[in-house]
Amino acid sequence: MNWFKVALIAIPLAISSAASFAQDFPKGPVKIIVPFPPGGPTDTVGRLLAQKLQESWGQTVVLDYKPGAGTTIGVDFVAKSNPDGLTIGMVNSSLAVNPTLRKKLPYDTLKDVAGITQLFNMQLAIVAQPDAPYNNLKELIEYAKKNPGKLNYGTPGAGSTTHLGAELLKREAGFDMQHIAMKGSAPAHTELMGGRLDLVVDPFLSIFPYVQAGRMKLIATMGEKRVAGHDYPTVAETLPGFNVGALLGFIAPAGTPKQVLQKIQTDTNKALASPEVQKRAQEYGLQVVGSRPEQFDAFIGSEMKRWGRIVTEAKIEQE
Repeated sequence: MNWFKVALIAIPLAISSAASFAQDFPKGPVKIIVPFPPGGPTDTVGRLLAQKLQESWGQTVVLDYKPGAGTTIGVDFVAKSNPDGLTIGMVNSSLAVNPTLRKKLPYDTLKDVAGITQLFNMQLAIVAQPDAPYNNLKELIEYAKKNPGKLNYGTPGAGSTTHLGAELLKREAGFDMQHIAMKGSAPAHTELMGGRLDLVVDPFLSIFPYVQAGRMKLIATMGEKRVAGHDYPTVAETLPGFNVGALLGFIAPAGTPKQVLQKIQTDTNKALASPEVQKRAQEYGLQVVGSRPEQFDAFIGSEMKRWGRIVTEAKIEQE
């Protein structure tokens, strides 16, 4: 039997083996690596999705938090994990921002990780202390211009989408405020409610419970349109054309079999379509996406170009 005949036999066997592996996936516990601190805006939806996947797969699915270095620690862990689908990562827009913002990354975003699916589009929001002397964006801009150097704002971390969005807002509106980088959303909320921060920029799903409870005042959301089901004004209503949002998605190590990526994506889409997840998404202003692996890869590539342009034009540097 010559090498050509061997190859002809081997190819369908390999395809059959990969398909069988995907069909039986997963054969063990699955870890979802979360590169943000616990208690942040991803906790509720992350745990809910893990629960739904666990029910679907009949295997333990746990969230494993590996925060730090603007999500690069967690993403690097995923990139260097065994490409068998048993270790996946939850990522946000920092995946697309870091290649421009950070001079050295321990991984190549386009080569070392593979997209599984974009879970959600996230709206960002600007919130203030309840007794702040401004109630909307126009009043905030006027106050900042009359009181230069007085305002500060917090975000979950330097180089986060919230940080970049706020810096873009400062540039477009022509005012200044000092950035205070916190180690996650929860510390930023605590500092705002304790009176040590004037403003916080964070995902809408993270701050909404505090706004509902009257512990924060929502100044504006940063997306193109108002959050579905809510009547909060957008930045674009004051500054036409302004549109900053964030993504939340799943990735896997590069080299993970395509059939496995598709299996995870298909089962994740079923979880996203569940009434519980749909209800929570609407409450928190999340737009469910559920893209295919190749679509998410393409989107990450386009987001890298977009955020790279914003970082360069706004002259934002890593803190």
